[in-house]
Amino acid sequence: MKKVKLQFDHIYDFEILGLMSPVKEYKMAWLINRELELDLIKTEDLEIEFVSGPMLKISQYFLSLPHGYVQLLKNKAVNSTHQVAYLIPELKYMDYFLLVQDHTFLIDINTFANKLARVSFIQNVMKLDITKIKSKENLLTY
Repeated sequence: MKKVKLQFDHIYDFEILGLMSPVKEYKMAWLINRELELDLIKTEDLEIEFVSGPMLKISQYFLSLPHGYVQLLKNKAVNSTHQVAYLIPELKYMDYFLLVQDHTFLIDINTFANKLARVSFIQNVMKLDITKIKSKENLLTY
């Protein structure tokens, strides 16, 4: 019997900022809401199951837009075996990721980065190239 393989490419239609900050996720969401005039709301933790490892629970805050979304994800988490794990293991130094999808192009990610860089509790803000992230599939939350 002949085998047929289905191959597909994911679409990464969002921009991403990496944030370094020692603050808790609720304070980070509050800082982002205040500085960027957003209304990120805590939603149910994102649960990721890996074929070769334990399940990972990631804290997330979400804002739905008419034509997109803004999502704050914590990089560091405790997995189901109570070990420290990362959403994006190759970027362990990043504490949070801010994903922005806006099909209307009204939101400028560079403006977000500049405003967040002025916040004293945020040590570093980096615009990341999604194509260069090895485990970028972990950021797909749909």
